[in-house]
Amino acid sequence: MAGDPIETVAVIGAGVMGAGIAQVFAERGVDTRLFDPYPDSLDRGLKQINRFWDKGIERGKTTVKEKEEWLSNLNLEKELWKATHTADLVIEAVPESLELKRAVFAELESLAGSDTILASNTSSLSIGAIADGLLEPGRVIGMHFFNPVPLMPLLELIRHDEIDKDTIDTARQIGAMIGKTTITVNDVPGFATSRLGVVLGNEAIRMLAEGVASASDIDTAMRLGYKHPMGPLELSDLVGLDVRRDILNGLSASLGDARYLPHPLLDRLVKEGSLGKKSGAGIYLWRDGKKIDRGDLLG
Repeated sequence: MAGDPIETVAVIGAGVMGAGIAQVFAERGVDTRLFDPYPDSLDRGLKQINRFWDKGIERGKTTVKEKEEWLSNLNLEKELWKATHTADLVIEAVPESLELKRAVFAELESLAGSDTILASNTSSLSIGAIADGLLEPGRVIGMHFFNPVPLMPLLELIRHDEIDKDTIDTARQIGAMIGKTTITVNDVPGFATSRLGVVLGNEAIRMLAEGVASASDIDTAMRLGYKHPMGPLELSDLVGLDVRRDILNGLSASLGDARYLPHPLLDRLVKEGSLGKKSGAGIYLWRDGKKIDRGDLLG
C-alpha cells in the first residue's frame, strides 16, 4: 500500500460500529485487526461483515473473489497486544462510557507504538477528556463514523486543545483513503452531527407521543419534504435508543440545558428493553428486516 498514510489498523470492539469500521479498511487493502475480548462478539461482528458482502455478491455489486481478498485482510484478535503492537492506527469503538474509554486509551498508549494514532469513535464524549492523563495526548483524535459505516460517506474528525497538527492531517488522509468525506470540528459536547441529530430525533419522538402523526408519516415527512435519506425515528432505531438517550443526557449535563433531556417516551422504551432494531423493537417493530408502526406509541 505504498503512498497510503497507514498499512495496519486495529479496531477495538466488534460491535455494529467496530465491525463496520473494520470492514471498510479491509476493503481498502489495509491489514485490519478486529479485537474483542468476547469470542461471541467477534463471531457476531464477522457475521455482520459477511452478510454485507454476501448481499453485495447477490446484487452483482461485488464478486466472490473480492470477498476472499477482503477476508484475507481481516484478522480477528482476542488479545489486545496482538491487535495493536504494530498498528499505525488504533480506533476505539467500545460503549459510550468515559471511564471505560479512558481505561482503554491508557492501555492502548502502553501497547501501541509511539507513532501510532489513537482514535475514538465516540459520538459525543469529549476527546480532550478521553486523552487527559496520557503521556502523548497529541496523537489522540476523534474519528466519528456513521452507521452503516460501509454506506455512510461522512467521517467527523474532532480536534482537542492538545492535538498535534500531524495527527489531524494524517486522519484526513486516512478518511480520503477509505472513501470518506471528512469534516473537522472542535471538541464541544455532541460535536456537530450528534448535537443536531439527537435533537431532531428527540423532537420527532415528542411529536409521536403527542399524536401529531404516526412514526412512518413523521419519517416520510423528513425524507420527502427535506430530502433526508432516512427519517429521524427510523434512524434513532438504527443507532440504538439507548445510545440516543445517553447522548441527550450527556448534552444536558455538559451544556447545563434541560432542553436536551430525553423525552419520557424515549426513557420508557430504553427501560423496557426496546432499544431499536438491534432488540427487534423500538419506535418500530422490526421483523425480517422490515419496520412496522407501533400503534401503542401514537399519543
